[in-house]
Amino acid sequence: MIDLFSDTQTRPTPGMREAMARAEVGDEQSGSDPSTNALCERVAAMLGLEAGVFMPSGTMCNLASILVHTRRGDEIIVDDQSHIYNTEAAGAATLGGVSVRALPTRVGLFTAEAVAAAIRAPQRTAPRSSLVSIEQTTSFSGGTVWDLAEMRRIRDVAQARGLVAHIDGARLLNAVAATGIPAADYARGFDSAWIDLSKGLGCPVGAVLCGSSAFVEAAWQWKYRLGGAMRQSGVLAAAGLYALDHHLDRLAQDNANAARLHRAVADLPGLGFDPTAGQSNILYFSVEGLGITAAAFAAACLEEGVRVRALGTHHIRATTHLDVSETEIEQASEVLRATALAFAARD
Repeated sequence: MIDLFSDTQTRPTPGMREAMARAEVGDEQSGSDPSTNALCERVAAMLGLEAGVFMPSGTMCNLASILVHTRRGDEIIVDDQSHIYNTEAAGAATLGGVSVRALPTRVGLFTAEAVAAAIRAPQRTAPRSSLVSIEQTTSFSGGTVWDLAEMRRIRDVAQARGLVAHIDGARLLNAVAATGIPAADYARGFDSAWIDLSKGLGCPVGAVLCGSSAFVEAAWQWKYRLGGAMRQSGVLAAAGLYALDHHLDRLAQDNANAARLHRAVADLPGLGFDPTAGQSNILYFSVEGLGITAAAFAAACLEEGVRVRALGTHHIRATTHLDVSETEIEQASEVLRATALAFAARD
């Protein structure tokens, strides 16, 4: 099967498994695991931030950031298709007592003007606006790459009004590969940011959350509270170090494979693409024009050995990653083409 369901489907490579087996370890909770310390220092330097903390997941990175930056009864601002809003089990509300203001977007992008309009004036009857989060790249809305200038405008508007600015960097490094803009330039001036290790980088688990030293210390306390503190986490951190050494540059190949898939199916009748489609390693399109559901399209592809993800009623997401070769992309393209044409022929 050619698995384009998500870049979370990657498996550790033989070299990564060997690095994990050879990892130098200690006790993470006492700060004596050398591999974990090295990973956190390396990612913090990559993002141009003071310090980092190794987390079991990107979801915990977002949640810990919200819990550090807000107080109960606050409101955070995100896009309406964001991971925080849609697929983190309402953690901000459940554990932080924080409400979410989801800005309506087309492909997960909003503007500084929209943020300014969403920030509430202080009043006794309203929540306090406290945080704005940018998801780079967007996820469920198509892998669109945020413009750096707009990110900075949003950051500045938020901070000028007393809010903190956060980057959900689950695929930040795919944006780096797409634009050539260093991760530190994207993260500059933001109060917190993180990168995922278990998506395009191919690690089995983990993410690194970064910010000021004071922020990371507070995030560490929430990591304890949430049950995320570990012991010999260097076995996992070694996978992250290996990925940064061997898988970072190849993210451009994943982006190129998504663009290749886009070119192969862009002209098909019944498929709808946003002008931003294919900017990173995610291809997102509508099958509404075929008169079918996304679930039906995905099921037909799966019968032919290609797994894609149905999102909502009519949208499909295909995500490239290190376990899918250029040859397999060509094969997947043929399956998607044949599937679309078969449904179109039924009309």
